Amino acid sequence: MNYDEAVAWLYATQLHGIHLGLENIQRLTEALGIRVSGADAPKFLHVAGTNGKGSVCAMLDACCRAAGLRTGLFTSPHLVTFRERMRLDGEMIGEEEVADGLSEIRALTEGWEHAPTFFEITTALALAWFQKRGAEVVVLETGLGGRLDATNVVTPAVSVITRIDMDHQQWLGDSLAAIAVEKAGIIKPGVPVVTGPQADEVRVVIVQIAMWRGAEMNLVMSPLRHVEIALAGSHQRWNAALALHALEVAGLGATVTGEAVVEGLRTVEWPGRFQQITPRFVLDGAHNPASARRLAETWREIYGEKRATLILGILQDKDVAGICAELLPIAGRILAVPVQNPRSASAQEICRAIGQSAPRQECIAVRDLPAAIRIAASMERRTLITGSLFLVGEALANFQAGEVREMSAQ
Repeated sequence: MNYDEAVAWLYATQLHGIHLGLENIQRLTEALGIRVSGADAPKFLHVAGTNGKGSVCAMLDACCRAAGLRTGLFTSPHLVTFRERMRLDGEMIGEEEVADGLSEIRALTEGWEHAPTFFEITTALALAWFQKRGAEVVVLETGLGGRLDATNVVTPAVSVITRIDMDHQQWLGDSLAAIAVEKAGIIKPGVPVVTGPQADEVRVVIVQIAMWRGAEMNLVMSPLRHVEIALAGSHQRWNAALALHALEVAGLGATVTGEAVVEGLRTVEWPGRFQQITPRFVLDGAHNPASARRLAETWREIYGEKRATLILGILQDKDVAGICAELLPIAGRILAVPVQNPRSASAQEICRAIGQSAPRQECIAVRDLPAAIRIAASMERRTLITGSLFLVGEALANFQAGEVREMSAQ
């Protein structure tokens, strides 16, 4: 298979749905000869949580690379190209490497009674590539949950749990405690765990699981101060504190020196998270009420009381009303759009949700994102595109194609 054929085959596996469990990924790693534990394996840094885990992974990756370590980074979802999901020393996997790796996995799994899922295959592809390319450190972001997530096949040097909030309830449970059980499932016997401030019911779960598994518990009690961080928002100082502490308890403190940490945090990039793509347009993938609340806080930290033109697209299986309610305090005009995803809420559904919370709030249903960007570009107010990482990915593709023309920033 060439790259396009391989990726088409991979996406076709989404018909298998989401099946939480480790049997397939364990079988895949064994068949591919992937070392997931032991002295011959890379040093894995495993990160779970609801919000902030991608930022923590990006910081860990940036600091390790600044220290000269050969570093792999595995994250999801991607924004524009599938290849974003796996990087080595900051560079995306090549198209030929994707094609070769997926061809091998397809040949191995064709006769399996229980076919591996999209995420299981993607995880195996990444781990095999990192091993082949000699990664010394691999930063792994969980996909969904933790306990039964495909990334949980590894034995890491440290388990990191970022802030846990309500999301993916249909898979993880309908309470914070139930979701915490799934997220804290990445805690391994004898492997130190790092976490920060959590809701009381979440903290109790994490501490109990750590005790049961004999894992050293490390609570980060203050944000990292007096260091330049390239990512916007005061909450990123908490994420930086988690990353720094994780490096220390993973035994990397002597290698990832203070100078490397300073350089890594100063230069870290994490696209689609309060990303000012032009002077007038900001992108952020906030897709649950907690992340929308932090987005609104960050907006006020940077732009004060100036309101945003919101281009808002949300998936139907998310808390549409909750996300809208958190963003209303920073909203001027709202342009509601569908997301290019079968699970998208319609623009009309978003406008109805906003009308229920704020009947006087102006909300216009627009047919698609390019049309909304054109409308926003003709206005003087700064624009925030948010509500879904899928929408942010679509927006990035538009901007990268040079399709946006805007007035000068006000």
